[in-house]
Amino acid sequence: MWENRAGSLTTTTSFHLFGRNEDDMKRSKKYNEAAAKVIKDHLYTPLEAVTLAKETSTVKYNASVEVALVLGVDPKKADQAIRSTVNLPHGTGKTARVLVFANGEKADAARAAGADIVGGDELIEEVSKGRLDYDAVVSTPDLMGKVGRLGKVLGPRGLMPNPKTGTVTTDVAKAVEDIKGGKIEFRVDKNSNLHFLIGKVSFTAEQLAENYAAAMEEVMRAKPNSSKGRYVQKAVVSTTMGPGIAVDPNLVREPVAN
Repeated sequence: MWENRAGSLTTTTSFHLFGRNEDDMKRSKKYNEAAAKVIKDHLYTPLEAVTLAKETSTVKYNASVEVALVLGVDPKKADQAIRSTVNLPHGTGKTARVLVFANGEKADAARAAGADIVGGDELIEEVSKGRLDYDAVVSTPDLMGKVGRLGKVLGPRGLMPNPKTGTVTTDVAKAVEDIKGGKIEFRVDKNSNLHFLIGKVSFTAEQLAENYAAAMEEVMRAKPNSSKGRYVQKAVVSTTMGPGIAVDPNLVREPVAN
């Protein structure tokens, strides 16, 4: 899916980043059995981590595989408020519902590219009243004066179109195709946490590791020059409702054997 919600680290992820507590006693037997397979205080390689994540998934459905990072940045500083996008080589495993604000030929192009919801003033009015049946939003520049007024609806969900992420553009067809093809957006939250989706449990470990590498390379590329000290301080891979698995923050890809 189009991963665009920064938010804070979930309780589950924070729990695994910072250690066990009394909540551990309340977890299900299945969860605790899965968590027991994770070596405490061990830093796994990316491939080891995603392989273990697949093995420790605790739900019956095709769970998402997610990454949570703690970055050495100060989001209060404009140049350290990291926000970027990346096209995952193997997609996310879920097709996003894309809403496009456009008129005329641009609207036609968006529909042809597979946009789920397309419109101009009337659609803006619908969204202003709380319409929320979409995962990503794209807009042509000429409508941003009106779309910008939707901050109370789109802002909290991280869906406001932005030129930096390619969602304010005259080439709406490409934007739709990118999002549908597995493009994810990420941004650091106020607590310096950043998280994103890298696929589903049904993916092979190699596919997940390659998606992880692609996303992490973009995170590294986005490092602010003003950021001092260790940039990626902690990295955790987990599945939906599964235990967190600490990844060596110094590794983007699997180390090459000598």
